[in-house]
Amino acid sequence: MKEVKVISKGTNYSAVNVGKMEDLREHKFVLGPNKEMQGKVFVGKPIDATGAEMSFQSFLPGEGSLFIHAHKTHEEMYIIMKGEGEYQVDGDIFPISEGSVIRVSPAGKRAIRNTGKSNMIMICIQYKADSFGADDTPIGDGKIIHEELKWDKD
Repeated sequence: MKEVKVISKGTNYSAVNVGKMEDLREHKFVLGPNKEMQGKVFVGKPIDATGAEMSFQSFLPGEGSLFIHAHKTHEEMYIIMKGEGEYQVDGDIFPISEGSVIRVSPAGKRAIRNTGKSNMIMICIQYKADSFGADDTPIGDGKIIHEELKWDKD
């Protein structure tokens, strides 16, 4: 089974690498006895995330979710990076493909499947629903630091 590789860690950051997207199938997520998902890797714990979880997943042609699921408090955002398939929420089924972004509230009963002829690769970001306030915009929360960038000079 492939491991997440730590690139670098510091006081205010963590960086990891899951490997090439075409090699995601080498990862395996074990849910319990006789329940494992080939091609799925979580990175929240390895990067010491405190407000979100994130996973990468690769589905072979014809492969999909092992079960329908929902959450107690977590909203999820699915980003389709490659391939095509179908997504199901509360019985509604719709097509998805590279570039599709799907947000599902905690109570949404969801599943995904690859209907294409090549691997489908997705990223799933999981975070606490309703945790952002009015000031939590990219501009409202960000601040510019007036320091010189220290890239290597050519």
